[in-house]
Amino acid sequence: MIPFPDRDTVAEKLAALSEADKSYLALLMENAAQDDNLLDGLRRHLDLAAGSRFLNSLKLENLGMWLGTQAPGRLQIRLTETARSSQHPAYQAFRTGLSRSGGLEKVYPPANTRFPGQHLIWRSQRQSE
Repeated sequence: MIPFPDRDTVAEKLAALSEADKSYLALLMENAAQDDNLLDGLRRHLDLAAGSRFLNSLKLENLGMWLGTQAPGRLQIRLTETARSSQHPAYQAFRTGLSRSGGLEKVYPPANTRFPGQHLIWRSQRQSE
């Protein structure tokens, strides 16, 4: 049985990324059961872009930015893993857009490495040197 939507359909929607395609993909992202289909389609799209004669890195970067801003939190880590799964320039362009969107940082803010009183510890360390 072929899952609906199949990866080729999702890859076509990601390649075109018209307003109608964005609505379709946003609806797909709302359903957690469709996450694997979405990611399979994304991998298919990136693989097709990597194998093409002409690489439109700006389009892939814009796709990364759009997905980074629109994807729910549950997908952010999986999108980042997909973007980092290859060193090909197609994946790098997608990864650039994804990181510029700040989606992962919105869902998982960086930990505050400072704590109250930390300046006192630094001061005592400097005085002991």
